Amino acid sequence: MAKQSIFLCGFMGCGKTTVGKLLAKRLKMRFVDMDKYIVKKEGKNISTIFEENGEEYFRQLETKAIAELSKISAVIATGGGAMLREQNAEIAEKNGKVVFLNVKFEVCYRRIKGDVRRPIAANSTKEELLALYQKRYPIYKANSSMTFDANIPAVAAARELAKIFTKPKTESAIKAK
Repeated sequence: MAKQSIFLCGFMGCGKTTVGKLLAKRLKMRFVDMDKYIVKKEGKNISTIFEENGEEYFRQLETKAIAELSKISAVIATGGGAMLREQNAEIAEKNGKVVFLNVKFEVCYRRIKGDVRRPIAANSTKEELLALYQKRYPIYKANSSMTFDANIPAVAAARELAKIFTKPKTESAIKAK
């Protein structure tokens, strides 16, 4: 049986790309950064997509990307808002596993503050980002196959996740939500 895709989700700055690259290498799988995938297909950076077409258009691009990427076997770093749509989570779950990288807000904030490549982070105060984090947190949990405490170095997170995904599929191999 072919390997299924692993979709990493979580708030901006939780380590989806960093952990994803390391995890893909350990599992000998392809790695795809969904935001870069969208940028390549659209021929525009995310900030420009947001400015010219709005957030809703970008969210539709994420749904299309998840549907396309779910057909391959890869570790996929989704965008911070991708798994907020139940439809996206259903597509991803049908074709793999959705892992919520649970990282404390302060850690995420330290990584994203002032990042002009992240339109929402660049245009929001710390308080607004905290409110967004708190709003999204339960949705990430609800729309994922498992929650992984990623408040550890990325190398350690990738190592622990690789162990989970290489164990025989028993009840204890996949942590419950």
